[in-house]
Parts: sequence; C-alpha cells; structure tokens
Amino acid sequence: MKLSIKNVSKTYGKKRALNDFSLDFSAGVYGLLGPNGAGKSTLIGTITGLVRPDRGTVEYSDESGARLCERLGYLPQYQSFYKNYSAPEFLKYMCALKKYKPDDLKKYCAELLELVNLSDAGNKKIGAFSGGMKQRLGIAQALIGEPKVLIFDEPTAGLDPKERVRFRNIISSLGSERIVILATHIVSDISYIANKIILLNQGKMTDCGTESEIISKVTQMVWECEAPSSEVLEIMNKFKVSNVISQAEKCKLKIVCKERPFENAVSAVPDLEDVCLYEFGEL
Repeated sequence: MKLSIKNVSKTYGKKRALNDFSLDFSAGVYGLLGPNGAGKSTLIGTITGLVRPDRGTVEYSDESGARLCERLGYLPQYQSFYKNYSAPEFLKYMCALKKYKPDDLKKYCAELLELVNLSDAGNKKIGAFSGGMKQRLGIAQALIGEPKVLIFDEPTAGLDPKERVRFRNIISSLGSERIVILATHIVSDISYIANKIILLNQGKMTDCGTESEIISKVTQMVWECEAPSSEVLEIMNKFKVSNVISQAEKCKLKIVCKERPFENAVSAVPDLEDVCLYEFGEL
C-alpha cells in the first residue's frame, strides 16, 4: 500500500497554494501542521480529487489494484448533514453512496456509532445534534468501507477533552494498517499520535520526520526566564513567546530565540509547539 505525491503544484490567481510538493506515504499516521494559508486544504483537496493540480501526480497502489477513490475515507473540515435524518439513517445512506454492503447493515452502523460514542443518539434527528456530536458522526462516516487511506481535516474541532482522547485512540489503532493523514491546528493531537509530522508553510514542505527529528531543529533555541508581569507584553512583542505562567508579580516565560534573550534565561526542553512558533511565527 503506497500513496505517492509527485511534484504537485497549484496556483489560485497570483497565489501559489502548493509549490512542487512531493512525498511518499505508507501505513502510519501523518500529522499535517501549518498556519492558515499554508496549503493544507489544497493538499487534501488534491489527494481526494476535489482539487485538480496545475501539474504533478497523485498515485495510489495496493495489492487489490483498486483506485484511490475506492479506498478513501474523508472527513472535511465542514461536514454537511441532512437535518431530518437520524444517525443510523445517515450512515446507511452513506453506505449506499459508497456502494458498501456489509452482511448486516444495521449491526454495522450500530458498531460505527458505538465506536464514536453515539450509541445513545437513537432516532434523534441530526438537526438537534450538538457540534461535537456532528463531528463524531462525521468521523463515523469516514470509516465506512474499511478505507485504506483516511484523511481528517480538523477532526477534533468541537470535541471536548474526553472525546478528543477517544478520537486519538481510534486513530492510533487504525494507523497500523492504513495511511492516515491528520490536519489540525491542535498541536497536542499530532504530538500524541503521529508517526511522522509534515510541516507545510507557504505551499512548501519545510520538513517531514518523527516528532523527535522535528523538535531537534530547535535544540538550544528554547529558553526559560522570569520577568516582571508589567514587562510581559513588551517581551511578547519583541520575541516569540510560546508560554507564559503567572507567578504573583512575576511571570515565567518560554521563549524561542536563536540567541539567549536575557542574562537570566536558561536553556529549556523544546516541544512541538516551539517548533511551530519558530517555523510559522504562530501556534
């Protein structure tokens, strides 16, 4: 099983959304990180076939010889639903659209709903669902048909902390036999479950590797120091500050900087958020 993206570029007007992107994917979880406008949605659209690149190719191959569209599960950032459907009715409808015919359709849909903690939804109409419930239903529909390639665009938006943990556990269990691409602004989600992390900025891949490989880029560039609370805003305007902890009249700051920012600053252990701040200028 292999998904190969070769020299893909896409331009909208004068903006280059993707610039010569190339990467080979095999089984595992890939975290896609980048600021707004980095090209994440364009890359996802190119893989799913919703966006036609100006040049380059997207190729998928596995032992069955199936096309990518037959092996793809996708959760878009903004999923639409029929408000008058119940959750089981919606999943049955999606099975029909995907031409997937399990031996026991009712049981299969019930198992998907249990997996995403929606068993109690019963015949409640989707129009009455909370945002988090709709997001979980979207995750369930992406899993229909045992897809070999799963793409999730901001999948944990609207989920509470307990649901986010449940989702991460589901994805971790799926990654051993599938290609899973996870695009999110929530750095901790990627940090917990991604086997490899892709950094995308201004349409170009700036790095790809394991979390430890990515973090090694900012070794000896992360500092901790204390400063009076009254000076924190001024420091934040001058440096890239990844964390501030208030301690009475003082604050403890974590700063990403090539040189020691202050005499009292000491070297700190970097994390993925520090990398994002260094690479993109934002978290």
